[in-house]
Amino acid sequence: MTTAEPTGLRARKKQRTRDALVRVALELFTTQGYERTTVDEIVDTVEVSQRTFFRYFASKEEVAFAVQEVMESHYVAALHRRPTEEGPLEALRNAVFESWDTIGEAVEEIVPLDLHMRSSQMIESTPALLAASMRRSTVMEEALARLIAEREGLDVDTDPRPRVAVAAFSGVMRATGRLWGQGQDPSMEAIRSLTETFLDQLGPALAGNWRTPAGQ
Repeated sequence: MTTAEPTGLRARKKQRTRDALVRVALELFTTQGYERTTVDEIVDTVEVSQRTFFRYFASKEEVAFAVQEVMESHYVAALHRRPTEEGPLEALRNAVFESWDTIGEAVEEIVPLDLHMRSSQMIESTPALLAASMRRSTVMEEALARLIAEREGLDVDTDPRPRVAVAAFSGVMRATGRLWGQGQDPSMEAIRSLTETFLDQLGPALAGNWRTPAGQ
């Protein structure tokens, strides 16, 4: 007990410092702009050194995506837990809703949900961050495609289906995330409802003829 307690206290202190850096950085990014915000401003507000900042984050860009990284890790963990009898798109979909059962809590431990929504809008409107977001999406999609291929016993490099399924699914998630960020309701319930509506249309959107026959 005497050795474990100080270690636990140190870990909690480090986590509080990291969370404070994320909150302050995102607040500054969303109020005065990402490009206008310096690392010096962030550390001065938190009252830590630059050295401390770079102990947690390699750059401003990394801290800008800290909350998204938490959400992504929750999602990947949920996908790993999905039953093997679920099909690829079913597993991808169910993992979203499973992860959202706890993700709101995880996000709010770091930042308020309204700040997370404003940060999403800020990323969409900041060219450098939007480009970084696309790069991150590409890496994430590849990881998901390989995970789906492993679940299905496929070779992702010879069978295109895992990448096709993940690309379609990711497109829906990007669309709903963008619409949620543009909306007025920052709750997890709002994005959950919006995503469910869009995912319900994924199958129909990929099949059949959308055109209404003449005269109808």
